[in-house]
Amino acid sequence: MEDIVLSAFSVFFIQSPSFLAYQKTMKNANGMSNAETLFTIEKIPSDNHIRDILDNVHPELLFPVFDMIFEMLKKNGYLNSFRGINRNLLIALDGTQCFSSEKIHCKNCSVTHHRDGTTTYHHSVITPVIVTPGKKHAISLCPEFITPQDGHEKQDSEIATAKRWICKYAGKYVAKQTTILGDDLYSRQPFCEELLELGFHFILVCKQTSHKTLYKWVNLVESIGNLHVFTIKVLNGRKTEIHTYRYANKLPIRDTDDALMVNWCELTIRNEGGEILYKNAFITDHIITAENVTSIVRSGRARWKIENENNNTLKTKGYNLEHNYGHGDDHLSTVLVTLNILAFLIHTLMEFIDEKYRLLRDSLPTRKTFFDDIRALTRYMCFGSWDDMMDFMLKGLEIEMPPNQR
Repeated sequence: MEDIVLSAFSVFFIQSPSFLAYQKTMKNANGMSNAETLFTIEKIPSDNHIRDILDNVHPELLFPVFDMIFEMLKKNGYLNSFRGINRNLLIALDGTQCFSSEKIHCKNCSVTHHRDGTTTYHHSVITPVIVTPGKKHAISLCPEFITPQDGHEKQDSEIATAKRWICKYAGKYVAKQTTILGDDLYSRQPFCEELLELGFHFILVCKQTSHKTLYKWVNLVESIGNLHVFTIKVLNGRKTEIHTYRYANKLPIRDTDDALMVNWCELTIRNEGGEILYKNAFITDHIITAENVTSIVRSGRARWKIENENNNTLKTKGYNLEHNYGHGDDHLSTVLVTLNILAFLIHTLMEFIDEKYRLLRDSLPTRKTFFDDIRALTRYMCFGSWDDMMDFMLKGLEIEMPPNQR
């Protein structure tokens, strides 16, 4: 079983669907392979055997690895720099599709019936990540799959899935002072109330089109002169931008007697000619002041990293999250997605803790170049360990290690 899981993982970690085939050839020719030396795989299983076995494995069995990496990062102080408003950890939630087909499906697929009579089967997943303003990294946490739930007549939704995630992990993250970030889909009273009941804070995108009552109050507060507004000039490269902040506290999120009172802020960025470059607004439970509104907005804006640094990377930077590596009848598709996300997380971990890995990534022009080199090297040469392969690459690129790392 260990060989099967590690074999599937190795394909995502090396970003090569043919990795196992190449290692079988190497093993037959030389008696050793990188599957054995780099991944401790004793016997390389066939692709069909991997799919058959993993179809019966629930992805949650892999989740302790995510938790172990989180604890490792926390213990070694790497999470100290991942703090936003009020020194909170910032966890962004977002859903993304990881499979779609008009023919291939399993019992865990979501189903969309189109007006033209066609049907689409798909898998989607909530991919929570720790983010922070000013840092390129996004640290993946345990995913939560949008799948049909036992005892529920309605299909699963992104919000229902997000609620399951926060309920599962409140005990783990609330004590660390955590603020949840999300797009406009999440800024509804039931979800906000659940966050508060579980002990989370929140900063959520709040659009005028979906929060008409709230914005009526914003306009009313502005009309009587109680809306806080200030403008600052910010140098962005060689260009000057004008940042205008507006904010107000204790506004009703909806038009009901039991409406939750939230705090609202908005940032508009213009160039010197008055053209709007950026505009967005957020609701939060953090009390907004002139001293912290910029920090709240920066924290809220960090939400985009879940799309750019996480989901987009998983889809377009070699991980090919939406590719169908195998679907199966039960859990195969979701367990392969979990292994793919886990590969990305461990690559991120290595950038923090492995000086050789970090030097190579920084020295090569792109992520693609790094993995192209890894694929070529592991196809033709057998390395005794990851350290040996990193040393070989550093020597070939004439990169000197710092004295304390030699």
